[in-house]
This record gives sequence, C-alpha cells and structure tokens, in this order.
Amino acid sequence: MAFWIPACGRCKTMDTALAEPTNPIPAASGLEIRERKWHAVRAFLRTPTSIIGVLIILAWIAVALSIPHWSPFDPIKQDVVNRLSPPSSAHWFGTDYLGRDVFSRVLYGSRISLPLAVAVAMASLLSGSAVGAVGGFLGGLLDEVAMRVADITLAFPAIVLAMAIITATGPGLENAMIAIVIVGWPQYARLMRAQVLSVRHGEHVVAARAVGASESRILIRHVLPLCISPVVVAVTLDMGNVLLLASALSFIGLGATPPQAEWGLLVAEGRTKFYQVWISGFPGLAIMSMVLGFNFIGDGLRDALDPRTRTT
Repeated sequence: MAFWIPACGRCKTMDTALAEPTNPIPAASGLEIRERKWHAVRAFLRTPTSIIGVLIILAWIAVALSIPHWSPFDPIKQDVVNRLSPPSSAHWFGTDYLGRDVFSRVLYGSRISLPLAVAVAMASLLSGSAVGAVGGFLGGLLDEVAMRVADITLAFPAIVLAMAIITATGPGLENAMIAIVIVGWPQYARLMRAQVLSVRHGEHVVAARAVGASESRILIRHVLPLCISPVVVAVTLDMGNVLLLASALSFIGLGATPPQAEWGLLVAEGRTKFYQVWISGFPGLAIMSMVLGFNFIGDGLRDALDPRTRTT
C-alpha cells in the first residue's frame, strides 16, 4: 500500500511511515504540563474554603499523631466519683457515665476515625477504579459482569447493605471497614469506566496503537492520566461519607466496640443522657468538623481541576 506525501514529494509505504518517529498529535510540552499543574494548585489555594478544609484536616492529623504525648487523662480510665461532671477547668468537655474524660476520648478518637476514613476510601478507590478501568478499556464479558455486580450493589441503600454484611460476619471495626469497602467500590468503578469510555478511542490512543504500544501501556500511560481528576475529587468528598457511615454503624453497635474511643461510639454512649449533652455533643462536633474539612477540600479540588468551573 502506498500513499503520496506532498510535503516531501516522495512516495512511501505505510510500513515505512509508521516505523519513523512521527507526531500526528501535538503533545503538550513539559513546560505546559507544569504550568497546568501550578495553575491548578494556585486555583486551589485561592479558594478560602479549600484553605479552611486543609487546616482542619492538618489540625486533626497533628492531634492524632501527638495526643499520646500530651493527653491530660487516660481515655479509658474510669473515675466513678466524678461521673457525669459538666465541663470545667479540670475536664474541659466534662466526663461520661463512667467518669472518663470526654476531651481525651474525643481527641483519641481521631486516631481511629481519621485513618479509618482515609484507608476505607482509598481501598474503595483502588478496587473500584481497577475494575472500572479494565472493564471499560477491554469491554466484553468482563465489563458486563462487573457492571451488573455494581448495579446490584448500588440497588441497596449503603447502610442497609453494610448492616447485612456485618450481621453475617460479626460486629467489629475491621468487619465494618470491609463492609464499607464492599458498599463503596461500585461508584468508583462506574465513574472510572465512564471516563475510560470517553477517551479510549481518542486520537492519542489510536496513535499509540499504531506505533506498537501494548494494551497495558496504553491504559496506564495514555488513558488513566486523563481519567484521574474526577476520581480524585470523588474520593476526597467520599471520605466524609465514609466517616459518617462508620460512625453510624458504631452508633448502632455494629462498628467499634467498647472501650474504643471511636466518635460514633462516643455519640452512642450519650444518647440516653439527655441532660448531659456534652457526652455526645462534643464527639458530634468532631465528626462534623472532619466531614466539613474533607468536603471543603473536595470542593476546592473540583474547582481547580475542572476546566468548566476554573476561573481565569
């Protein structure tokens, strides 16, 4: 097969042309890519709510890492003499029905709730994105089976399905984390699959195939980098939902178990003490602050990475 190239005035075969290093698609230079990244970073940092979200999460990370060194009280030590004491200079957040210091228990709760939210969200992201990317890129029976399983999982309310899984496996924080991952992976699979389907037939993919790139290389080097931004935003926003779901499971007795200082369990311990609002009020405020922090960061990332909402 032959074709004429007017620019050089010579006739070349298709095999010869493909063997030469052509550049049919103008690729962005390294400088342009760096400029885009810095533009996204600047857009993120220009949003006040993004800065607030980052500061909230950094503050909780600092507390989680340092609380064993400066905690005023042991979070599980009981003092029945001072049980149900209101907030005071000795106990800033008061004490619970066993005399344990609520302030210390709330701060220690960050060592459970923060890693739980991040670990479960990342596990859901990795498992769901892998299924969605491979299924969307290859298609066929694998894609069909994976999406039908995802549809079945999404047909159930998340907390109901998580409760059913924990009931079958037994209550506990580890089983609750596994249940939340099982509940959460389909949304990432569908999101990643939709992104992959939108770019898998792009000109850059056709060019990569033409020069002999393997399917795995095309997926990893040419497809996934274009699909990652919406998934990053989704996982950041989902960390707050994971925290709320884990707290809800602990509240009904299917997550963390006493004497663990998990925030949902702390709220549950004060549900029968109507007049001692500090027992459940301060853990509830801690949950609210961390969820707001993750949501603020997710909103900032969305505005910075989405060209449709990015301001000049």
